[in-house]
Amino acid sequence: MKEKLIEILKEALEIESVNLDDYLDGYDNWDSLTRLSLIALIDENFEIQVSDQEFNEFETGEDLYKALLKKKN
Repeated sequence: MKEKLIEILKEALEIESVNLDDYLDGYDNWDSLTRLSLIALIDENFEIQVSDQEFNEFETGEDLYKALLKKKN
């Protein structure tokens, strides 16, 4: 699941490399459209719904990963 999340983040951010320890808003092209795209990709790939409000709680990719693990189980 972690590797797939990294691939999704790279796709949404349109970049080659992502570190889950990085702050999401630290990426140059991080904006509301990227966030919505990421929410849609998570739903599509993991069948997990994350609300925009929930997403505000995630600072890093690792935060997002941990939340997805909790929702999956």
